[in-house]
Amino acid sequence: MAIRIVVADDHEVVRCGLTSLFEKSGIQVIGEASNGDQAVAQALEHRPDVLLMDIRMPDSDGLSALERIRQEVPETPVVVLSTYDNPTYVARSVALGAADYVLKGSSRQTLISAIQRAAAGESPTEDSVMQRVKSAMSKRRERQQNDGVPLTNRELQVLRHVALGLSNREIGRSLDISIETVKEHVQNILRKIEATDRTQAAVWAVRQKIV
Repeated sequence: MAIRIVVADDHEVVRCGLTSLFEKSGIQVIGEASNGDQAVAQALEHRPDVLLMDIRMPDSDGLSALERIRQEVPETPVVVLSTYDNPTYVARSVALGAADYVLKGSSRQTLISAIQRAAAGESPTEDSVMQRVKSAMSKRRERQQNDGVPLTNRELQVLRHVALGLSNREIGRSLDISIETVKEHVQNILRKIEATDRTQAAVWAVRQKIV
């Protein structure tokens, strides 16, 4: 049985190219969208096995659409297809519940495999862009007595998310904690590293090689 997908991308030539790309692959394009609002509508109408979606689209972008889809059609896995190998985009995609993140420069087989894995409810491959960033977001630091980092492991996880540009709500989703708890961790982090705002905290994290 074919994997039924909806393709959301603001460029018609990309949508047509993907439809051709999937010929004889066991993947069937059953709907198209050119912005985030249309992607949500198509997901609600067709209930596809996978939604393949770009991030940068006019009117409503892919990340906003991803959040709505996870709320309104949670059973539909979303594979993000983007030109941008941007850690912030990938991290936000992770936090908002994307099944995978694939670069547009990837091979046909890489994209097909990502869609197949998403449809089957499987995790991304170990060498995928998403898995790399996801591991960085969740990893625990081996602490040494005088390593110069006065933060707990949870605070380090929160700081990585902050450095990647995630909002408190996105951090809460990613780490499965409340927004209030995130705010408390952020305040503790700023106090401990003597930073006045999130930007300074992000710079400190980079200098300490935490991200």
